[in-house]
Amino acid sequence: MNVIETAIEGVVILEPRLFEDTRGYFFESFSQRDFEEKVGKVNFVQDNESKSFYGVLRGLHYQLAPYEQAKLVRVVKGCVWDVNVDLRKDSPTFGKHVAVELSEKNKRQLFIPKGFAHGFAVLSEEVIFQYKCDNYYTPGQEGGIRFDDPELGIDWRIPRKDILCSEKDKQLKSFRESFVF
Repeated sequence: MNVIETAIEGVVILEPRLFEDTRGYFFESFSQRDFEEKVGKVNFVQDNESKSFYGVLRGLHYQLAPYEQAKLVRVVKGCVWDVNVDLRKDSPTFGKHVAVELSEKNKRQLFIPKGFAHGFAVLSEEVIFQYKCDNYYTPGQEGGIRFDDPELGIDWRIPRKDILCSEKDKQLKSFRESFVF
């Protein structure tokens, strides 16, 4: 596994060692030992999977303290633009975001530590998205930020007219409203 740093400390891209031949491919999608050695100790307790279609935008979501979640995300089928906003108030990159294309072709995974809002936009016709979490989902403890917040200035890589998001996500507050300055 190759680890690639991003512009925000703690968020890293993981590239697996891929073994291909005429039969197809094989790769180890997760090894606790390798992950701890190269990224850090995280105890994942829940795996999630979603299926979405072109234009679907999920996010930007997070869980409130003390229910925050670190996540290891990847695409099994299709392609997404994965976006993570730093919510750690003591971080020099507070309010900044990092975005990475994750796809079945590049097989990249992204580790997102606690303290981030996470979202993704589906760039392909269909996507199957998987993620490991180090804390259980806790209803009533979730938060979110509007995907189209001009202060964040996120380019979701799809035309605005094609974006499909939930009614709940359409009602989310701006970054500034969510984090009083």
